[in-house]
Amino acid sequence: MRILCVTPSYWPAFQFGGPIHSLHAINKALILKGVKVTVYTTNIGIEKEVPENQEVEINGIKVTYFPYSKSLEFIAATGWQFSYSLLNSLKYQLTDFDLVYILAVWNFPVSAAAHYCRKYKIPYIISPRGTIYPETIAKKAWKKMIYYYLISKRDIKHASAIHYTTNDEAEKCRTSLSLENKEIIIPNGIALSEYKDIPSKEALTKRYPHLKGKKILLFLGRINWKKGLDILIKAFGKLANERDDVHLVIAGNDENNYINLVKNWIVQQNMNYFDFSSGNMITDEVAQVTFTGLLHDKEKLMAYAGSDIFVLPSYSENFGMSVVEAMAAGTPVLISNQVAIYREIEENNAGFIVKTTSEDIYKGLLELINSHSFRNRLSINGKKMARDYYNIENIAEKMIIAFKQVIKNV
Repeated sequence: MRILCVTPSYWPAFQFGGPIHSLHAINKALILKGVKVTVYTTNIGIEKEVPENQEVEINGIKVTYFPYSKSLEFIAATGWQFSYSLLNSLKYQLTDFDLVYILAVWNFPVSAAAHYCRKYKIPYIISPRGTIYPETIAKKAWKKMIYYYLISKRDIKHASAIHYTTNDEAEKCRTSLSLENKEIIIPNGIALSEYKDIPSKEALTKRYPHLKGKKILLFLGRINWKKGLDILIKAFGKLANERDDVHLVIAGNDENNYINLVKNWIVQQNMNYFDFSSGNMITDEVAQVTFTGLLHDKEKLMAYAGSDIFVLPSYSENFGMSVVEAMAAGTPVLISNQVAIYREIEENNAGFIVKTTSEDIYKGLLELINSHSFRNRLSINGKKMARDYYNIENIAEKMIIAFKQVIKNV
């Protein structure tokens, strides 16, 4: 089976968060199971220089990075990535593949791939990854809805199937856009082998000595409006005002200078922060918040292993890769009921679920901090859930079955 994966950005464009990691993980797992996977993408978000317009191999996956025109980035809400060379490759090489798997919605690579799939009658699956959530569309809705009715509606309507990563995503997107496509509901997965040898709990405090002796709360994700950092800072400010043994670690990359708003909220709560991401540190004797910047691989595992609670109070989250990673590392998780896997987590008693209010977050954090046995129970249940639900090998098997069904029904 020959699969072409078309995505606006790809490994190692880590700044785009969970989708980058989850897509690469499933592609690696598919390769190990004998599926031939090729990726067409653009070089957006790649910090180091990569070969353009030529195929390279990453973990057995054939990847081509195409340059894009920055002059047209104003067209789509998140950038458009128009690429003539990508268009040309799709035009002349698409018939080499049995199926095209398309990630995202609001980008040129998506519309170009969907167009040529329809032209050459190649089945294609769209995986929106939260991009058509009602809450996401509501941001700059006027621009997105114009784009949707002119371009994306046709691309989605003619897709052989839509791959959602949660039931919540499927229900909300189907209802809000009146979609009638065949649905594939398969979650993201993680390689559990990477969590067998995680760093010691002390590794985090060795790197950041000022955290020693503290109850460490970890937020790990992109620093943007969706993540609920405004209510998290307010909740944590109340907590830190009552006790001096807590510290909030914020790990992730900044989007559109949103970090400056977060820093202002910290100051408004009469707190200080260390910022290791920019080197611009406030050096008061007491700081309650630490910004680490973007963490990779072992650094990320170190953050999970060294933290007492992982917290993600998002206003909108189509999956939550960092939640699954935290559970696999044994870190108790507190998440909002807008993180799409919250129902599954609640059913398995694998995390503490709160509403998106600062008071609910405060009460949840306080309860977890005060109960070691509660945290330990969530840790055990979270590890089990990560193993039972999100093992990448099992996820790959399910994807292969779904791919074969789509190809068979053409």
